[in-house]
Amino acid sequence: MLNVSLQDLELQRSAIARQLAELGDFRAGSITAISGRCGKPNCRCHRPQQPGHGPFDRLTYKLDGKTVSEALSDPATLSKAEREVAEFRKYQQLSRRFVEINTHICRLRPIASVALSAKEKKALQRSSRKSRAK
Repeated sequence: MLNVSLQDLELQRSAIARQLAELGDFRAGSITAISGRCGKPNCRCHRPQQPGHGPFDRLTYKLDGKTVSEALSDPATLSKAEREVAEFRKYQQLSRRFVEINTHICRLRPIASVALSAKEKKALQRSSRKSRAK
């Protein structure tokens, strides 16, 4: 961000804020396909050279520090979850960029001169006396 003016950065920040406001429904998580064996010992999935059950699509995410996994049982549910996770990824990118631009704005913004009260000035002054060792 060399030679970018404060005004340009503020315009970029406003554009990102608009994009954030326009985001649709989103949620964190990952969509994975799970295959496995069931708990029935006589099931075909336990026979040699037989594939397990699945693959079944699942949405996995953290909630209150615990991993939660939801079954995505039909194509409509899967499609909805994929859109929501994709929108969350977009939110993450915009959020990172928003913070990055704000950091540059904070560095470039001039320090405003603020008149200090007498009490604040006194608090900033260092004592000329040395403290005694105890």
